Amino acid sequence: MSLKTIIPPSLAGKLKRLGIHKEADLLLHFPLRYDDLTKLTPIGECRTGQTVVTEAVVLGKQILYKPRRTLQVQLAEHSDSLQVQLSLRYFVFYPNTEKAFEVGKTIRVFGELRTTKTGLEMVHPKLLPLDKPLPNEHTAVYPSMAGMAQSAWHTMIGRALKNEAWLVDYLPPAVAVKYGLLGFASALHYLHLPSVAIDMADKIALAWKRIKFDELLAQQLMMRQVRSISAQESAYPALASGQLRRRLLAALPFQLTSAQTQVTQQILADCALAVPMQRLLQGDVGSGKTVVAFLAAVEVIEAGFQVAIMAPTEILAEQHYHKAVAWLAPLDIKTVWLSGAMQGKEGRTAREACSSGVAQLIIGTHALFQSKVFIPRLNLVVIDEQHRFGVKQRLALRERAKDSEHLPHMLMMSATPIPRSLAMSYYANLDVSVIDELPRGRQAITTKLVADKRRTELLGRVGEVCAEGGQAYWVCPLIEESEVVDLQNAEATFAALKLALPTLSIGLLHGRLPSEQKQSIMQQFLAHELDLLVSTTVIEVGVDVPNASLMVIEHAERFGLAQLHQLRGRVGRGTRASTCVLLYSGPLSENARARLKVIYETQDGFEIAQADLRIRGPGELLGAKQSGDQALRFADIQVDFDLLQQARDTVAELFDEPMFPRQAFVDRWFNTSVDWSKA
Repeated sequence: MSLKTIIPPSLAGKLKRLGIHKEADLLLHFPLRYDDLTKLTPIGECRTGQTVVTEAVVLGKQILYKPRRTLQVQLAEHSDSLQVQLSLRYFVFYPNTEKAFEVGKTIRVFGELRTTKTGLEMVHPKLLPLDKPLPNEHTAVYPSMAGMAQSAWHTMIGRALKNEAWLVDYLPPAVAVKYGLLGFASALHYLHLPSVAIDMADKIALAWKRIKFDELLAQQLMMRQVRSISAQESAYPALASGQLRRRLLAALPFQLTSAQTQVTQQILADCALAVPMQRLLQGDVGSGKTVVAFLAAVEVIEAGFQVAIMAPTEILAEQHYHKAVAWLAPLDIKTVWLSGAMQGKEGRTAREACSSGVAQLIIGTHALFQSKVFIPRLNLVVIDEQHRFGVKQRLALRERAKDSEHLPHMLMMSATPIPRSLAMSYYANLDVSVIDELPRGRQAITTKLVADKRRTELLGRVGEVCAEGGQAYWVCPLIEESEVVDLQNAEATFAALKLALPTLSIGLLHGRLPSEQKQSIMQQFLAHELDLLVSTTVIEVGVDVPNASLMVIEHAERFGLAQLHQLRGRVGRGTRASTCVLLYSGPLSENARARLKVIYETQDGFEIAQADLRIRGPGELLGAKQSGDQALRFADIQVDFDLLQQARDTVAELFDEPMFPRQAFVDRWFNTSVDWSKA
């Protein structure tokens, strides 16, 4: 039996839009909830908040037109003295809906009860047939879309559950016994066809345990498989004398920390191998990842190859470029800037420098993986803020080398520390280096929570800081006025600050400005031609202005934890005592209060990342939304951390087991069309 024999042609397109492409996708399309239609509840026993099936007599009905068109039906239980005991209310109804409620007729309805001024009420209850017996099992309600009735889901999944070939249990029995796991088919039946058994809740919990374990095991197998395939790929060893690297180190105006030195050695050792490096470099905001990347780049360049550095925003890429020119030009290294905004002769000149090999270091944004860009001797790819790029985007950049036999080394950098549970799951295919200390002399940042009503007082503080020779950021979440969300916006704030602080030189920066204008404004701020920079979150990553010692984040309650931590890291980069003010407007939601509490109490990026994971969940950490693949759908790597550890242990047992159908197991859970081994 194939999927086509189960799915009606009229529904095939809808199922694809819901992500159902193969047999396993249908079986793993689990219910949102279970409706209990197995018993009748007399109206006299009904209570607010319950969802019940009840029978009653229609006493009357009427269509009301204020405040909106509504069908209201009055019901009473069978008794000698019929009185209104339950009302039904429909806001969307048709003529046949009204006809179904014939006065004096006994009807059966299913819905959730609520209490109003006139008594118990159901809103849009489901009308059930009187001539059919109530079901013996709870009724599954599936995620769906317009044009797909629940009955269609029950029919399709019911047929699928009868196909034994689709229910093959690939997991060895010994593993299931070891961890107390249900059989795969049993787990599916419990979740799709729950009975009214007393222990059903326990059985559903066991079924979810099996589903989550299998998903985590499939993910671990896929990551181990990726790592295994990568180890068989070829790369050009970058063997150099280290002369350029030593010259760069000698010219730097600071000394590397011991952590920077250690991770640099790890990266250089990888680049000297004939196997492509797959390394993630993580370090907190301001820990000095960029200089480590440049040290690796000059080593690879001295060995006769080209290096590409890609950043997610033009501002960050531009900063990398200017820093590279300042540091590497004395070493006679040719650095080229490549931007999507480059047109005509400028763009052609930059691309020709790449393809001819004249450009030894190429820095840019998404423009680097355009089909017109060729970097024939590309041997190191550095991706800053790697989680902002999808898997397919990273693959496209590696293909710029146009060498089918050799892959470039890959260094991915992230300023967001990775909690252990994430490292064990999403990054299991990578080697990880950590810069766990800040550069010497880096100032601690004081974080303050300030209510919006103290804005005037805050403006005075901004004026004082700038009068003392410092500079400040004022960050806003929007660019221009929104009719939907009432937030302070960058343009309005810029105008207000110019009136309130007339002695200051104030600039405005946001993502909609032309590239040249953005670069000009940042250069003015860096040169202290501007005292105060009003900006959106385009300055979130990489912006380095040592003289800036004050940051105000407008509507801080609307930002995520990682974003707040990144923004705060834009100050505290020089010798001045620095402050980050979180300006908030009440009332605060529970989540917003939790985020502000965390960012106020700690500057430890790992603690913040752990809290962010707890509050928001793992998100698309591998850029899965851009790649077309999916992250975990059922398991939660924090809640199910014990299962994750068990899955990792099981991978070690099963990966090389010849009788274990590894690929079939992985394919059941994940889309393996992306070549993850090169990502």
